[in-house]
Amino acid sequence: MLIHSMWDSYPWLKKELAEVLQMIDQNVRIRDKTIEQIIKETIFSGGKLLRPAYSLLCSNIGPQRDCKRAIAIAAALECLHTATLIHDDVIDEADIRHGISTLHTTSGNKFAIYAGDYLFSLSFTLLSKYASTKTNVKIRLNRVDKILTGELEQLHSRYRLPTSVKDYLSRISGKTAQLFAVSCYSGAVESGASTRIAAHAWNMGHYIGMAFQIMDDVLDFISDEKTVGKPIMNDVRQGIYTLPIIYSMERKGDHLKQILAKKNRLTNQDLEEILKIIHFNRGIEKSEELAKKYTEKALQELRKLPEGAYKKDLYSITKKLLERKM
Repeated sequence: MLIHSMWDSYPWLKKELAEVLQMIDQNVRIRDKTIEQIIKETIFSGGKLLRPAYSLLCSNIGPQRDCKRAIAIAAALECLHTATLIHDDVIDEADIRHGISTLHTTSGNKFAIYAGDYLFSLSFTLLSKYASTKTNVKIRLNRVDKILTGELEQLHSRYRLPTSVKDYLSRISGKTAQLFAVSCYSGAVESGASTRIAAHAWNMGHYIGMAFQIMDDVLDFISDEKTVGKPIMNDVRQGIYTLPIIYSMERKGDHLKQILAKKNRLTNQDLEEILKIIHFNRGIEKSEELAKKYTEKALQELRKLPEGAYKKDLYSITKKLLERKM
């Protein structure tokens, strides 16, 4: 259970993230040990553990930090996140994640769906066992529908021409930002933070998630497969049209429509032409500018949190993450 090297500069957090994985390892219990091992390998496949990391960071906000509870809630969040990724890969027919074959390609769609369902169940089990009150469990359960709704909206919009920046932001708010917000909020609430302070943690997580997803979508066009762990321009291939495309539609709409009308029959030449249009219309730059605005909003909310040793790490990690320097 290796922890990503991005956490080397934060030894206390790296140690607790290792404990998060250990707790998941201890709680994944299936009679068929082969299936159990496959699920564990999926969880321990090299993800960055961003959501549990933010939950752990924010568990230092209030005056009543309980280390075991913080780790358990972080573990529940990682199970929830992994479950959504497994289901997402099935829907998107994605073959690669984190540079390795996805679960449905190695074990089949049915197995992947059941594995995702199992992790959903485990997430709720951990929350009900360790969360301080039933009210807090209820809050978290009520937020899961927002995450799944975002995924459903993305599925429904595949190969449909993008309509507006507003619709895109609404989709990623549920798909990505919601779980970042829940992670930060959960850590704060469980540490005894006030309602007002927990709200700042929630807002911070939301803005972090928005900036993170926008930059993730930008990287799909400008990075390489080794860096992002999946084929370049994979979203376009899958009929998912993100912000750089949407900005480019504003000026070169007709030409882009003709190319995108091919749907899943896009050639490499088509992809190269799409990339040229995006660069010509500054789709990448405009997207990065919006991500920077969300980053600054996140940092503004962070500054409103109580002072403490955790805050320096939280600021450093957030800034590096959203600038893609870690």
